[in-house]
Amino acid sequence: MSKFNEIDLSNLKKYSIKDRSSLVKKSIFSKPILNSFKEFSESLPDILKASDFNELLDKCVQAYKNDKPVIVALGGHVIKCGLAPFIIEMMELGLITGLASNGSVVIHDYEIARFGETSEDVATTLETGEFGMVKETCDGINKIISSAYKKLGYGEAIGKNLVEIKAENNHLSLFANAYKMGIPFTVHVALGTDIVHQHETADGAAIGDCSMRDFRILCNNLIELNDGGVFLNFGSAVIMPEVFLKAVTVVRNLGYPLNNFYTAVFDMNMHYRPMTNIVHRPTISGGKGYYFIGHHEIMIPLFFQTLKERLKDA
Repeated sequence: MSKFNEIDLSNLKKYSIKDRSSLVKKSIFSKPILNSFKEFSESLPDILKASDFNELLDKCVQAYKNDKPVIVALGGHVIKCGLAPFIIEMMELGLITGLASNGSVVIHDYEIARFGETSEDVATTLETGEFGMVKETCDGINKIISSAYKKLGYGEAIGKNLVEIKAENNHLSLFANAYKMGIPFTVHVALGTDIVHQHETADGAAIGDCSMRDFRILCNNLIELNDGGVFLNFGSAVIMPEVFLKAVTVVRNLGYPLNNFYTAVFDMNMHYRPMTNIVHRPTISGGKGYYFIGHHEIMIPLFFQTLKERLKDA
């Protein structure tokens, strides 16, 4: 027993998601279409980021043709921008073979799958102490993870539950689709960073166990990146860059060759960790890293729509 007192959470004031004003609803989600994006990419000047953009597209196509993995890491903003349909489509086409995320992705994906809406007004609810106090989301996720203790990875547990309960909007859920397709989706949680951790239903042992299992699954998934695989990071500025660097270390330490692969970061700003831990350090001994700056809601559809057309000709 700790000699320090813990705050008593038994009297938390919770409320229903039905009573919360959500900033994101399923009605705003993207709708992938097929147009002349290939011609657009070919029209770009062969210089600087335009050249890098086309080069990365080619590396993804080559990985697809050579049965090399394309693993996508992401942060929660990607879900809040309604971009899951593009990623799901790439999973269905067989391009994306693995996913990894921080804990915020779980929250937004779970809410979209079950309720068709997500993303509260933090500034307003923080003033009243209501921020993150939605019971269905937090108690629901915490219950899933507690049940998965010493059994499943965090991401697998979420996907399995959404599929089993037949959540109304599973067609928009990365976790549900990954589970149905047998694609590993690992979740890497930092305790205290997610609203689910504010609740008395949060089981630290279960969270740590499931997320630790996912780290080891991710390490195993990275083995096949060697010689042509691609690792894409969409919008995680801290957690995924740190996790990726440690996973690369584990794989190399165990004697697996992990060189000549390609990495890319898509984010709205330039950040130290993604540049250093994903783009630069892991590819020093072979391969190449890329960094693209722009709004997710523009850059990610542009990238995947163009890639989809190139895959048709592969």
